[in-house]
Amino acid sequence: MIAELHKLYSRDLDRLKAEMEAFQVENNLWKTKGEVKNSAGNLCLHLNGNLRTFIGKNIGNNDYVRNRDAEFSLKDVPKGILLAQTEETKTIVLSTLSQLSPEDLEAPHKEEALGYPMSNGFFLMHLLAHLSYHLGQINYLRRVLEE
Repeated sequence: MIAELHKLYSRDLDRLKAEMEAFQVENNLWKTKGEVKNSAGNLCLHLNGNLRTFIGKNIGNNDYVRNRDAEFSLKDVPKGILLAQTEETKTIVLSTLSQLSPEDLEAPHKEEALGYPMSNGFFLMHLLAHLSYHLGQINYLRRVLEE
């Protein structure tokens, strides 16, 4: 299961970078359209903060202080910084996953982030679904803003 999680997180974090790189007009990273209320730039910041907190900090014991409000309120962060943050997040996530044992997957997660106790393995699957959900929103925004 650890090898599969490693492969899927690597794939989807590469997809996040590719989606952000695919924006031809950098200002479009900070626009919204339709029912999507968060911009692609803010979703990228959110995904990086989310993964660095719940995987890097809570499972991997990396130092990180999350500012969740800033993930949604910051604007006009240069694309290059978003890409660098995503690459750094990928390094942290994959390094953490590489150090896990099957017992670590069964261990309870440090926070009840969903409002109930769960194992690290369960939460890692939830976080992967969360990443995929927001990747779809980013892809949608890019296509409708740059059609």
